[in-house]
Amino acid sequence: MTKTFIELRTINVNQHIEKKGNLSYLSWAWAVDYLLQEDPTAHWGFHEPTYFGETVMVSCAVEAMGKSMYMHLPVMDNKNNAIKNPDSRKISDAMMRCLAKCIATFGIGLYVYAGEDVPSIDMPEEEAVDVEVMIDAIMASPSLEQLREIYFATVKYARGNQDTMKQLEAAKDARKNQLTKGAVNE
Repeated sequence: MTKTFIELRTINVNQHIEKKGNLSYLSWAWAVDYLLQEDPTAHWGFHEPTYFGETVMVSCAVEAMGKSMYMHLPVMDNKNNAIKNPDSRKISDAMMRCLAKCIATFGIGLYVYAGEDVPSIDMPEEEAVDVEVMIDAIMASPSLEQLREIYFATVKYARGNQDTMKQLEAAKDARKNQLTKGAVNE
């Protein structure tokens, strides 16, 4: 049985996110793989690129889980600016990013395109986490490597609660600054 949108949107895809400059996006290969695991009959197609003067817009449609979704994306550089006269490689790359973005409309990694770090889910009251204990663990991290490990462990435990996530992120950034300044002063 395939998962619902609500279930798919809570999947943490952070380990499959790629970065180019200051942009984050979901790996198209992973998105396709996961989509086909959920719906082996899923299929997609690309439309002819649309030209706007010297810039290009790509688009695609994905049919999966009983519905069809459509998405478009300009061919952009790593600063989110449209590229003038893009070559075929840049158009092809944009098409695959557009495919991943379209797959996200089914819930798979949708939060990446909303600018969030992890999916948001509501936590039942009985499963509330002790934020202070997690912050204390982050602030006690003796090294950047251990800070990273502790931060990711607390993020998993926080289970996407956005208020908790913001507090953990602030603590991580504060501790990272402390550890980085300490390394510079040595």
